[in-house]
This record gives sequence, C-alpha cells and structure tokens, in this order.
Amino acid sequence: MSSELSTPVVLIGPPAAGKTRVGKRLARRLHLPFVDTDAVVVAQHGPIPALFAEHGEPYFRQLERAAVAEAVREPGVVSLGGGAVLDPATQADLAETRVVLLTVRPEAIARRIDNAKRPLVTDLESWKRLVAARSDLYHSLADYTADTSSRPIDTIVEEIAAWVESQKEGHA
Repeated sequence: MSSELSTPVVLIGPPAAGKTRVGKRLARRLHLPFVDTDAVVVAQHGPIPALFAEHGEPYFRQLERAAVAEAVREPGVVSLGGGAVLDPATQADLAETRVVLLTVRPEAIARRIDNAKRPLVTDLESWKRLVAARSDLYHSLADYTADTSSRPIDTIVEEIAAWVESQKEGHA
C-alpha cells in the first residue's frame, strides 16, 4: 500500500478525539510512517503547556505550522493538533491530502481530557466551546468522518483503512 499512496492521510479533530491512538494504528495497518505534529513540537521545543505559558499561543501556532508543513510533504499518516487547522496555510496544505475527521461526543470525552496536556481545554465545558467554535471548519476540511466515542478502535481503523484503500490517487 505505501508504494501506492503518494499523499498523506491527515487526521484532524478536537482535542481527545483519538487522533494519535487511531493514527498510530492506521499507519501500522497501511504500512506507512506516522507523524504526530504535537509530538514533533514537544520533541523539538518542549512541553506544549510550557510553550503556551512562556511564549503564548501565537508562538506555539508558529511552531505547530512548521511541523505540519514538514509532515504533509511525505506519504504517511499525520495526526494534527486540534487547533492546527486554524492556520490558513495548513488549510491549503490539507487540500492536497486525504483528510479524516475524528469526532467524539461530549459524554465520551470526560474520561479522555487530561488537563496537564491540553492548555486550551481545562474541563468539559471548555472542550464543548472549543468544538463548537471549530466544528464547521473541521467538517469543511474533511473527506471522511469517523466517530470515536464508543466503538472499538480497531473497527474505526479498519473503516478508515478501507476508505483510504478505495480512493484513487490524488485528492479524495
């Protein structure tokens, strides 16, 4: 499969939707490399909450943008941070990829929210406000949508893999 796929599969969605967990398994399933852009930023610059606290959100978004631009250059599975899609240059990059939106219902999110890791999401209400503000953008960028609220992760990965494999080269 990897030799047939020349554009990346990019996972977008709100914080705690499962982009990293699904992305890692999807990459294994498709025999492709996996890149988590938040992990790239952390590896190169330190913890995201510290970046927000010391330098502010605009600085973090610049670092995030650079990580995204690099990650989408090569075939693979790429997991974006929840807010990466806010950048117009990232939106333009996504037009050349296969974009999978992972959604999750609020009732499933409470156990997933780790306040230490997510500076913009401190509780369920802040998560709901963030999702409401970004929902239209997420949906406008998506080629395929999968809900991660309650179904087994392997089922979700198989559905996404089947969709990816069914696509012809180029934008879906």
